[in-house]
Amino acid sequence: MSSKTTIRVGSRKSQLALIQTRHVIGLLEQLNKDVKFEIVTMSTLGDKVLDIPLPKIGEKSLFTKELETALSNGLVDFVVHSLKDLPTTLPQGMAIGAVLEREDPRDALVLRKDMKDLDLNTLPEGSVIGTSSLRRAAQLSRKYPQLKIADIRGNLNTRLKKLDELDTFKAIILATAGLQRMGWDSRISKILDTDEILYAVGQGALAVECRANDEDTIKLLKPLYDAQTAIRVNTERTFLKTLGGGCSAPVAISTDIINDHGIHNLVVKGGVWSLDGKVEMIENDEIKLDLAKTKQCSSCPYNNTQKAVCTKDYCPKTDIECLNGCAFKNDDCEYDKPRKMMKIDVGANKEDIPIELLKNDPHEHCPIPLPVGADFMGKCPFLESTTSNGKHVKVDVSKPEGLDISKCPFFHNKEIPKNDVTTSENEQANDTNLYCGLVPHDDLPEAVMKNAEKLGIRLAQKLISAGALDVMAKSQAIIRNS
Repeated sequence: MSSKTTIRVGSRKSQLALIQTRHVIGLLEQLNKDVKFEIVTMSTLGDKVLDIPLPKIGEKSLFTKELETALSNGLVDFVVHSLKDLPTTLPQGMAIGAVLEREDPRDALVLRKDMKDLDLNTLPEGSVIGTSSLRRAAQLSRKYPQLKIADIRGNLNTRLKKLDELDTFKAIILATAGLQRMGWDSRISKILDTDEILYAVGQGALAVECRANDEDTIKLLKPLYDAQTAIRVNTERTFLKTLGGGCSAPVAISTDIINDHGIHNLVVKGGVWSLDGKVEMIENDEIKLDLAKTKQCSSCPYNNTQKAVCTKDYCPKTDIECLNGCAFKNDDCEYDKPRKMMKIDVGANKEDIPIELLKNDPHEHCPIPLPVGADFMGKCPFLESTTSNGKHVKVDVSKPEGLDISKCPFFHNKEIPKNDVTTSENEQANDTNLYCGLVPHDDLPEAVMKNAEKLGIRLAQKLISAGALDVMAKSQAIIRNS
């Protein structure tokens, strides 16, 4: 129970950001009946280009700075993010107070309706697959050379409308978790297993960022802290940080915790690709985890009796997840329901964007290189801008070279507003109390998290020894010069 009676929660104004924020608030309200939660919405600098954040360019947190400034100044108490959008090095004084139980981290194939009976192997040769992710594009190009990979931009609604109404794309690739959070499970044609496409670091997990010294908020978030997710993303984020997480190059990963007759193994596979996918470097590794010493697993009746009896005295809602696949968690358990992703009605209709504008989408002319794992899911000012009287301005896209790029914040850092939150990699790296920004948890022994870190570093070093940094540097150089 928090000592505060009102908790202010910062959020972007995008649809998905609000769904995720309301989900976290809904979970906390179940546990804190006397606490009032208020959402404080704000536009970040990145929202001038995007509604939903993509991974940061270089060391600039262009899509979180305003929110983190509000955190630093005490205007809000925490902010909910998609974990894959948070850099592995957080600004000084910031921390990830909890990572929630991870949803499906894999990518999803969304086929055009007349292609619904096909898949990536059976689509006609030359079919155009839309994605704005370097990670996805590189892996698809290598595995399916008969297909054409093309950039597709705009928010989720815009992408789906482009797929359905333009005769350009046969399919698009999106994050499964994002579609599910929006309530659009029915649009998923196939979930792509990791033998087809490895996913982005942290994909599918929600992170709650707060002040590192705000003990009340960290205590408030503690019941939402999912141990299995924390272990896995600790390995993933350490892996990316060791490789150089700010680089724009195709990097991907998959992790899993496997229970083999009571012995838990953390298994990881990571890869680096050239932009065209012709160079592929993949390594595997694993490490044993001693989970028997965790407070959670040592007292879990599932471990001791093999009986799944959900009681008020022990419930996933008020404790972290049992790490061997706790059978307490099921759809019928009344105590477990608050942990489920809240299904909020966001409307089934896609945005009413004129088809003429979609055909000449200025997004496609944008020279901004997309960082690794990026999902460009927002509105560019060139695509749609609003005047002071609320009217939309039609953009002349017949001459893309005439677009006023000078207004783009990425090209004019001098126009980026200054704030009080700065990233100090050395100071953050020296903070041994955090795991790539994530706070420790009482029920997770330090040895377990240190082993997870060790695995991420070891996997990255294997790739580095094989020449991964050269591949990444070449990719980055191509992007910079394009």
